[in-house]
Amino acid sequence: MRGRLDSIDLAILRELQADGSITNVELARRVGLSAPPCLRRVRALEEAGVIRGYRALVDPKPLGIEVVCFAMVQLQSQKQTDLAAFQAHVKDWPSVRECWTLSGDIDFILKCVAPNLSAFQAFVGALTELPNVRNVRTALTLDQVKDEPLVPIDQIDAADA
Repeated sequence: MRGRLDSIDLAILRELQADGSITNVELARRVGLSAPPCLRRVRALEEAGVIRGYRALVDPKPLGIEVVCFAMVQLQSQKQTDLAAFQAHVKDWPSVRECWTLSGDIDFILKCVAPNLSAFQAFVGALTELPNVRNVRTALTLDQVKDEPLVPIDQIDAADA
């Protein structure tokens, strides 16, 4: 779909990133369309994989999640089978909320959560014991300063999208 997005598609994406629970009628009003063509555009964006899904933003603290941390993992080997094995472990770990592969000295960065410091320590212990893990460095978060959706829609030019 790249190369076929126009300013209305980008406006739809901007609005849905800001509030994925917005009704189609309200979305259509905000982007200057009537409801049926707006819904067709949203469905086309979904079918093309531009919109991958919708989520509620849940506050972790009322649910007992007190610790958010980042773990930087360096593996001993970067063979494809070793990378895949590590990724398989991470995908099955509920505490790991995001996992990114990196270039450079660090192979993976994980965004992790835990209910308390004891659970966090247990998680780090289990992580360091995984096969092929050479080194794990962690950083506990103190406060979240910014939380924006991944895609900066306002910086995308419709002519380039």
